[in-house]
Amino acid sequence: MSSLPSKKILDDLYTRFVVNGPEEEKQSLNRLMFLVESAHWYYEDNVVENDKTLKSLSFGEFTRLLFNNSDALRPHVGYMDMIFRDFFSYKSRIPVTGAIILDETYERCLLVKGWKQSSNWSFPRGKKNTNEEDDVCAIREVLEETGCDVSKLLNKEEYIEITFEGKKRVRLYIVVGVRDDTAFAPLTKKEISQISWFRLDGLESGFAGLKLFEVAPFLASLKSWISKHLSPLSIDKPLKPPLCVWTATKEDNDNNNNNNNGKKIQCKTLETVSKGQQVCNFAGLGNLF
Repeated sequence: MSSLPSKKILDDLYTRFVVNGPEEEKQSLNRLMFLVESAHWYYEDNVVENDKTLKSLSFGEFTRLLFNNSDALRPHVGYMDMIFRDFFSYKSRIPVTGAIILDETYERCLLVKGWKQSSNWSFPRGKKNTNEEDDVCAIREVLEETGCDVSKLLNKEEYIEITFEGKKRVRLYIVVGVRDDTAFAPLTKKEISQISWFRLDGLESGFAGLKLFEVAPFLASLKSWISKHLSPLSIDKPLKPPLCVWTATKEDNDNNNNNNNGKKIQCKTLETVSKGQQVCNFAGLGNLF
């Protein structure tokens, strides 16, 4: 039977992520909860993975244990429901930035799929840290989710921005001319399950079984942008066969042995030389690519 984490484990996690966390993240409970969230991810991805006798915990279960174990946080235990409600509301309003990565024909874009089987496909993106610039956040998130460094390709002036439900701002920078044989692989553990190039015309027409809710709102503006910009490669060049560029394996699940071994990749443009990639069958997606 699985056991709860010991006081020693909770103390170690609290010290590592909360006590030693950035001071600006400890100015309010909402920001502090991001440190607790990081501690929870580390517990699930590393501590439990290395000790199968430990119980996997939901974020709520873990947070209550951590608060009860801390002299500083224990006085807040009686308000946990309100703390969770405020945190998730606050989290839903944090601006998000990322990138729409186009291949050299401007006919395909790179999408990532979340870790869970029920996850949506989306452009690589994520929430901004405190006082983080939009472009810096986008570069960081793309690097974490794809292993690709787009810092030299991103143009701060080229982006599509949408505010959802009047509260959540999402800005996606348009990064162009990336070779489709770039070797992508996420740096984060258990966040991304697949990375793939998708045909834009296929995304516009829609495909049964694919969750593209986070992609669809940007397609009209992206199509308009592409119509005003010439691609660096002739669009009548035959497209390469269908492929995905990275998919999680059992080894990735168990050991996080990503293809790039935790190293960032310089996204390859037309002038750079291909140095190989992982090609994998993407069952059921056909001419999406």
